[in-house]
Amino acid sequence: MANKIIIITAPSGAGKTTIVKQLLAEMPQLEFSISATTRAARENEVHGRDYYFLTKEDFHEKIEAHAFAEYEMVYAGKYYGTLKSELERIWSDARIPMVDIDVKGALSIKEHYQDEALTIFIQPPSIDALRERLSERGTETQASLEERLGKAKYELSFSHQFDEIVVNDKLPVAYAEVKALVEGFLK
Repeated sequence: MANKIIIITAPSGAGKTTIVKQLLAEMPQLEFSISATTRAARENEVHGRDYYFLTKEDFHEKIEAHAFAEYEMVYAGKYYGTLKSELERIWSDARIPMVDIDVKGALSIKEHYQDEALTIFIQPPSIDALRERLSERGTETQASLEERLGKAKYELSFSHQFDEIVVNDKLPVAYAEVKALVEGFLK
């Protein structure tokens, strides 16, 4: 059987993390694919659990060695990527990688793995709903809120390039839809 990959992406605040965590809890054949990054670890983050924290030099060496399935400079000077070795590690355990990354990274992996990859775009019901969700978190300044909304509008412009689009208006409904898509793909 071919090595399959599940890729889920969404603008910040669309509910992706909640859906991914629930899928991982309910579908033991899935395993979270840990991304590599050059950003510093936050408090409580652990190398090899939350991310593979790499120096810029290490990251660039891995780029030169074609060690990434995808990588990108997401923020100025901060790289994120999916290591091929991480996907291989999960496949060698007879499991399926669950990749939770940004839009461009998702499309890069799809381009590389084609029909072995299922890409799902979690879409908020509207930009206004997204604004409300992000505001309710209480973690955003007005400037960072506008930046996230601008990025969300940009990301939404790519949604048609994904295999599936799920609108997250009501989380239990969206989750059920995503789970059914994943189960169908894995059969």
